[in-house]
Amino acid sequence: MKLASLLVASAATMLAVPAMAQDSGSTARDRSQDFNGPYVSVGGGATLQGSDRGETLVFDTDRDGTYGDQVTTSTGADAFSPGFCNGAATGTANVGCRNDKDGPEFFGRVGLDKRMGNFVVGALIEGGHSVARDSVTGFSTTPASYTMSREADWQASARLRAGYTPGGGALFYVTGGPAYARLDNRFSTTNTANSFADNGKTNAWGYAAGGGAEVMVTNNIAVGLEYLYTDVKDDDYVVNVGAGSAPATNPFLLNGGGTNIQRSDPHFRTHSVRGTLSFRF
Repeated sequence: MKLASLLVASAATMLAVPAMAQDSGSTARDRSQDFNGPYVSVGGGATLQGSDRGETLVFDTDRDGTYGDQVTTSTGADAFSPGFCNGAATGTANVGCRNDKDGPEFFGRVGLDKRMGNFVVGALIEGGHSVARDSVTGFSTTPASYTMSREADWQASARLRAGYTPGGGALFYVTGGPAYARLDNRFSTTNTANSFADNGKTNAWGYAAGGGAEVMVTNNIAVGLEYLYTDVKDDDYVVNVGAGSAPATNPFLLNGGGTNIQRSDPHFRTHSVRGTLSFRF
């Protein structure tokens, strides 16, 4: 619902841009000619998490590099029969989770545009930070909870963009290109018997795509509104479960003395709705 509301607000603002452009068009100079050449931008907004329904933890109980094994008790029962949920655990008895965390974001970019008549093509490099967090939790029969969370320490993308300017200082565009994120992964559990070790920060690669609108408010300054979808993939984060003080009958130890855990979905997907302020040289 939050995503839908923000997108509606975005659409309403973008529809208002032509009116703003008409007001600015009353000046002697057609400011749409300024969508040409280099520029720098700063911006901020909201990063929203999509729904990761069906995501689970997956296990490699013999540590052969293949995930999908079932963690079983000494009687052969599924040790994770209580199930999984998208989010961070609120406890162990109710198998419940908090929703993934949305949050603010901020970024900077440098770009170069080339105007050809009413069309604009360009390229940009962008870097920034968001506090949005994505989690998944599994529940064992012990009972115990096991939560994996991740957020981007920082992220970057190099994108192309193509747009149309009808005049009057307005530009409508689409954008897309490769993206990178340095992910801060965290693991927490209520299991105090086994030992747990992870590899912390990892690198994720993928793409970003979206669109937006800009309007020149002076001959050098533009304000804009943009939507961006980002999908980066990280399949390197692993939690290694060891013996700790657990007995040999511990479910994590029955098939080779330890178990590795990963997320079933390595993709970290976010929706961003952001405003921009640009200075054009």
